[in-house]
Amino acid sequence: MLLTRLRRWRRRARQNEEGFTLVEMMVVIVIIGLLATIVVINVMPAADRAAVTKARADIATLEQGVEMYRLDNMRYPTSEEGLQALVNGNYVRRLPDDPWNNPYLYAAPGPEGRPFRISSLGADGREGGDGDNADITN
Repeated sequence: MLLTRLRRWRRRARQNEEGFTLVEMMVVIVIIGLLATIVVINVMPAADRAAVTKARADIATLEQGVEMYRLDNMRYPTSEEGLQALVNGNYVRRLPDDPWNNPYLYAAPGPEGRPFRISSLGADGREGGDGDNADITN
């Protein structure tokens, strides 16, 4: 009698055990996938904006170095001397690469009557472009 009751109790306990069904698991996986997609879509443009901001900050720093060079030497570095003149004259410690691992470009004289131009070719490393591929200049 006791053994029979124990067996019935065990059978009922096994029947009452509930797990997740395959459909429930698939719904959870789909929801997690959708959330991950939304996060990636919102985070990726922030990284691109950060790269452009870094390039602008680097160009501003190099521009200050060129102006200090001019104050000391009474002229801007030539295109041949380039930005390396800033390192040689201790105006900057080292020349940074742009966020896309390309060197910054220097031209003297610059366009539109400017004394010089410092630029990055953007994410694609080629002149022109739109969006992330656009050139960034001083």
